[in-house]
Amino acid sequence: MIKPANRLFLLLCFVFALGCGESTSGSATPQAALPAQSAPTQPAPAENSTSPSVDDVAPVAYVEGTHYERLPQPVPTADKDRIEVAEVFWYGCSHCYDFEPLVAAWSASLPADVALVKNPAMWDNQGIMETHARIYYTAKVLGVEDRVSPAAFRALNIDHQPLRSEGDIARLFTDNGVALEDFERTFNSFGVTSSVRQAESRQRSYRVQGTPELVVNGTYRISARMAGSQGAMLKVADYLVAKIRSEKTES
Repeated sequence: MIKPANRLFLLLCFVFALGCGESTSGSATPQAALPAQSAPTQPAPAENSTSPSVDDVAPVAYVEGTHYERLPQPVPTADKDRIEVAEVFWYGCSHCYDFEPLVAAWSASLPADVALVKNPAMWDNQGIMETHARIYYTAKVLGVEDRVSPAAFRALNIDHQPLRSEGDIARLFTDNGVALEDFERTFNSFGVTSSVRQAESRQRSYRVQGTPELVVNGTYRISARMAGSQGAMLKVADYLVAKIRSEKTES
């Protein structure tokens, strides 16, 4: 018979394995990561030809249904005046941990009409992922996301701390300069609970197949598997942002 403590450990291992990657089926349940498709490339220049400059190279024509998916029903965005790029992530996902530096560098030069938002992933029936979503929204309410989010990623992916109890999470916050009473007042607050529920609802509407994924303006879903790589995800996002901006100008 499996002891309760061992059963909890096996359950946590299952959830951590489930959190990343994308399935090849139409199922909304995320599966283990699969090999990425090749990213679209430019044709090689003819032999002895002059290599074109960056400005001379035509942009890659990304294809709907191949490099990104159009959602069957658009999801409302937070600000209708800006083009929203939503990052769906989980602190316990090693792929998300690797993706964060790329997203940070990309978002540092976003134009004023584009907004990056983050949406924690939850598909474990109010288990560990729901608890970790509370970390994000608690940090956001307290204005310490820039300190707590990197610390949560490190704790789960580098230090192998599961952060499954409120006491463990409280220490994460106090170690990053948050007063214990502020954490306790916020973590289970109505506002954080409401934000977690809304994030779970958006995730279902986004039809995410794994983490990390991007959703552009509540309309297009991008995964590393579709785009070809994590870096290519951001290039597809740039392409879709330009596409949406052009459509707004024409309308």
